[in-house]
Amino acid sequence: MDNALKMSIPADVDGYVLLQCPLCSHLFKLLAGDIERTDVIYCPSCGMKSNSYVTNEVIELAHTILTNCVEDELYSMFKKLERNTRGKMVSFKAGKKPRPEPENPIRNKIEAMGIGRFDCCDKTCKTKPLLLMSGCYCPFCGVKNYEP
Repeated sequence: MDNALKMSIPADVDGYVLLQCPLCSHLFKLLAGDIERTDVIYCPSCGMKSNSYVTNEVIELAHTILTNCVEDELYSMFKKLERNTRGKMVSFKAGKKPRPEPENPIRNKIEAMGIGRFDCCDKTCKTKPLLLMSGCYCPFCGVKNYEP
């Protein structure tokens, strides 16, 4: 069995990936390339940094994929045990194969965001337009940014 499970997170038409702050639950988007090249990300809303900005939808999909893989692997092991104990003094019956949970694809459904430009790091971020007007934190260095 391949121990590496891979899952892709879709980007919107502009190449931005949806993220969620675990501290304030603010949703925002960053370019996929910027996420890969950045060690620390700050939330544009609360300005705090966190280890993970994975959305709840991604966590749920990962949990479903992992559950399905574990159930398949366990069923395979029990079927093998059933074959090996057939005709012996003690036998084992694996039963029915479990029905996998549906793995619903991740959809990019948050589109009402404006693009904020951060001169401090020469990068962009998509977030709520009201937050852009009132001032938000740069996701790359944490400096408060006020757009004119």
